[in-house]
Amino acid sequence: MCTRVLWNSNDFAVLAGRSMDWPESTEPLIVVFPRGRQRDGGLLVTEVVVPDNPLRWTSTYGSVVTTVYGLGTVDGVNEKGLGVHALYLKSTDVGTRNPDLPGLHTGLWAQYLLDGAATVGEALALMDGVQLVMVGANGHDATLHLAIEDAAGDSAIIELAGGELVVHHGREFTLMTNDPTYDEQLRLLAAQDFSHPSRDMPLPGNVNPVDRFQRAAYYSALLPTPVAERPAVASVMAIMRNVSVPFGAPYGEFGVYNTEYRTVTDLTHLTYFFELTTSPSTLWTRLSKLDFTEGAPVLAIDPYDESLVGDVTPSFAPRHIGF
Repeated sequence: MCTRVLWNSNDFAVLAGRSMDWPESTEPLIVVFPRGRQRDGGLLVTEVVVPDNPLRWTSTYGSVVTTVYGLGTVDGVNEKGLGVHALYLKSTDVGTRNPDLPGLHTGLWAQYLLDGAATVGEALALMDGVQLVMVGANGHDATLHLAIEDAAGDSAIIELAGGELVVHHGREFTLMTNDPTYDEQLRLLAAQDFSHPSRDMPLPGNVNPVDRFQRAAYYSALLPTPVAERPAVASVMAIMRNVSVPFGAPYGEFGVYNTEYRTVTDLTHLTYFFELTTSPSTLWTRLSKLDFTEGAPVLAIDPYDESLVGDVTPSFAPRHIGF
């Protein structure tokens, strides 16, 4: 479930795409958070999930995010051009709780980094001395791994094994799906050279994470040199559509489900694009037109609102968000 592609090898813009695959609607909202918002990493809305030594912080940066079930953040970008994408990883193991360390539940992991970091390096530093605590939503554990990137094109993949962070940090880590672990994904990718794709190269066509990973590599190697934002974004969105899971092809017993939505983030020009698979319209918002000042209201739109189309920046309205 889910795929992330980073395009950081062109001279026009750093762009990141992701797909969200899930067995049901995640009830997404696109939310604008201002600076100065106080957070509690031990609260899942009103439920205390980290009763001992929860991590608490105040947001340094404003962000535009996509929420999941109204309980946390699964995708987004902040005003400094840091992008964060949470994808499912069944093997995630947060380890045994150590109350000596501030606890952060996995539903707020992505938001914590968006709130406090301007670069990938700063985001990784924020994890020092912090312990992640597993939570669930709608009967599903938030067994997540993160892909993060910044406006300079730096990248990192972060996973949890035995309670320890496993970090792949570097511009070369541009692709990510789900299981198996990222080490194994890289070994599978190395088994076939996709750096010189051709029409004669056999290409995996299934919807499982391994096949999607390899297709993402193949089409990423074919990306044309961008000259403007629209074709650049369209290039990444085309890959995300190619690695999406179509309706009628989910295999729940294997953890593969249809795609609910896709996003593309332009980290250079600070524009966030969102495409719901049940809508013919692509939505976008430009962060430069949003008010992130401390004390500004939290704003949101519901992407399932069929009246929304194109630039939805003026359509955001105040909304209570419980985290």
